[in-house]
Amino acid sequence: MNDSNRPGDTDPFSDPSQDPDSEKNRPETAMGPAPEAPENIAKNQLKTDPTKAPGWERATLEKLAFAALNEQKAARRWKTFVRLSWLAFLVFLLWFALHRGAPTNDVTAPHTAVVEIKGEIAAGADASAEFVNAALRAAFEDEGAKAIVLLINSPGGSPVQAGMMNDEILRLKAKYKKPVYAVVEESCASAAYYIAVSADKIFVDKASIVGSIGVLMDGFGFTGLMDKLGVERRLVTAGENKGFLDPFSPQSERQRVYAQAMLDQIHQQFIAVVKAGRGKRLKETPEMFSGLFWSGQQAVELGLADHLGSLEYVAREVVKTEEIIDYTRRENVAERLAKRFGAAMGEGVMKALKSVPAIR
Repeated sequence: MNDSNRPGDTDPFSDPSQDPDSEKNRPETAMGPAPEAPENIAKNQLKTDPTKAPGWERATLEKLAFAALNEQKAARRWKTFVRLSWLAFLVFLLWFALHRGAPTNDVTAPHTAVVEIKGEIAAGADASAEFVNAALRAAFEDEGAKAIVLLINSPGGSPVQAGMMNDEILRLKAKYKKPVYAVVEESCASAAYYIAVSADKIFVDKASIVGSIGVLMDGFGFTGLMDKLGVERRLVTAGENKGFLDPFSPQSERQRVYAQAMLDQIHQQFIAVVKAGRGKRLKETPEMFSGLFWSGQQAVELGLADHLGSLEYVAREVVKTEEIIDYTRRENVAERLAKRFGAAMGEGVMKALKSVPAIR
């Protein structure tokens, strides 16, 4: 047996420090990482710092140029899209303006035709002779329309516009032999009543406002205020009455008398139209043509109206045709946009600056 403690039996390689193959006894250079290849070092440097690559300036400029070109192309496409959209929109407005909402002249089934007269009666408004008369002609020409109803809710307005509508209604009635009925909602005053008397019968609600058979001319005078403020009015005219009713100039008695005579004449025209339209149904009183107005119930008692009734009542009980078709012509989209973009504001300013007051 061999004893490991005996001196003669000691293994010279039993100590790792004495083993030439031990990792600890290897040269230090053999244990370190292998040196990196030069081409790999260059690649890593290019990744961390692209400016060290040859020709990097040209590559960068090309990228910037292509990016600018792409941005310009996108901007041109967007501008083209916007322009085409506006062109399509304008074409639509033009088409809509040429095809207003007036009914066609095609023959329809039996019905009650309605033409609304709402708001101020004035040129350019919905309740203008241009719109109302066009709607009336379409309604009368339709053989399916058994009667025409004027649906009125207006405080009045221009006697000229009202006179044009009154004349057209009488002409169409005589030509087509169709009855015309006026149905009053909240109010039928002044020029609105001027139109209503052309109807064969007038129907009102018991609380409607009816009448105001009169004419007025309103305005303002600022001469006293100008004197207090020290403002001098410099008005030069050719013709002594050219500045007639100028709000910044004093009104002479002669001018006042002239204006009053003109109003009296228009008032008499109004009275004549009312008497011709209502005839013997009127129970004339001293105040009837004074400009006063009455409730619908009082209007029936005075002969200014015929019966109490609504649109549906007239269609059902009077015309005997419950189907109702609206022939009213209204302001189209193009006109609304025009006003929204400044026409309405300009119109309001011009009205405010007019020196001649309106006649109503």
